[in-house]
Amino acid sequence: QVQLVESGGGLVQPGGSLRLSCAASGFNMEYYGIGWFRQAPGKESEGVLCIGSSGRSAYYADSVKGRFTISRDNAKRMVYLQMNNLKPEDTAVYYCGTDLHSYCSGQYDSWGQGTQVTVSS
Repeated sequence: QVQLVESGGGLVQPGGSLRLSCAASGFNMEYYGIGWFRQAPGKESEGVLCIGSSGRSAYYADSVKGRFTISRDNAKRMVYLQMNNLKPEDTAVYYCGTDLHSYCSGQYDSWGQGTQVTVSS
């Protein structure tokens, strides 16, 4: 059974940093792209970043370029989202999802319960 568990969210001041973690189990994650998407209150979900099985990453949100990076550790079955210089508009529930493909297609078929990120002074 595919399971994804996000952690690392919290309250942070503008300009601060957080690292989100996604723990994967129940499938061979090394063969799949893993991505992060977010949903703010009253808004549609928005793709943020994805990393393919090869380690190549793809940005879906221009607003996070230069501030967010994604990495994966297949041996630990973990994917990380490093978020720097956070802004209030980054406030959202962040989810990690399993892409249907080994590359980043943006099509997810499994995701976790999400972790709340709040950026506020």
